Amino acid sequence: MASNLDKYKSDLDRLVKLGQAMQADLAFRHLKDSDKIDKKLKEAAVEFEGAFEREYQRWYTEASAVIRQLIPDRLAEFEQLYKGDGRRKKINSSTFNIQDWLTGSRAGTNPYTAEKHFNDFAVVLMRLKTQLNILRSVEARFESTLFDIRQLVQADLFDSELDAARELIKHAFLRGAGAIAGVVLEKHLAQVATNHNVTTRKKHPMISDFNDLLKNGGVLDVPKWRQIQRLGDIRNLCDHNKQRDPTKEEVEELVNGVEKISKTLF
Repeated sequence: MASNLDKYKSDLDRLVKLGQAMQADLAFRHLKDSDKIDKKLKEAAVEFEGAFEREYQRWYTEASAVIRQLIPDRLAEFEQLYKGDGRRKKINSSTFNIQDWLTGSRAGTNPYTAEKHFNDFAVVLMRLKTQLNILRSVEARFESTLFDIRQLVQADLFDSELDAARELIKHAFLRGAGAIAGVVLEKHLAQVATNHNVTTRKKHPMISDFNDLLKNGGVLDVPKWRQIQRLGDIRNLCDHNKQRDPTKEEVEELVNGVEKISKTLF
């Protein structure tokens, strides 16, 4: 069974190759516009034609998730290359971004010479190159002795524990399955709190404590907070409530919910 580290490397390799294909598409188009492309290059360009507009949004979403997990200090820079900082007063070569291009915006032209005020195509190409270089820096992080793999190892353990919980569900050990999933959720929320420097004075904080701390700290929005609250209620039903037994559907909701939280909240 592949480890989470292997999965990250595989996903990264795929995303880098897709980014290179989009970059090649833009580069070939730039050569065409400049009349600097020969017949051989025109034939090579066919393979990449349209890749940028076709693939960028999916690539950006997946690449952002990888960067958020592995090099979060570069995420704001990566996102700004796509959408800017939202504070611009005019559009020029410094403020034009990839989102502008994808939504059809283009540089204005001089009414007398019909020349563009700036080369919008070159700006987009350079921004994509920078984004791709940020993504590729993750490769070096994998090889660095300074890379902290604690969270990746922990993610592997969580996957194994949730697999064990599913086996217990199959054999109708619902309370046991719910208890395991609850422990995984609690540990993951504790790690998320650490990642965001959110602290508590409680010696043994529970799911509800971490949930409230993360919401108050701006890490969780209200819908996500309510989702975790619901999972915590099911966990309590499995652990403490003697009024009734949890249903199979409730425990499955808990296990599946914990898996989703552990893979999307960092």
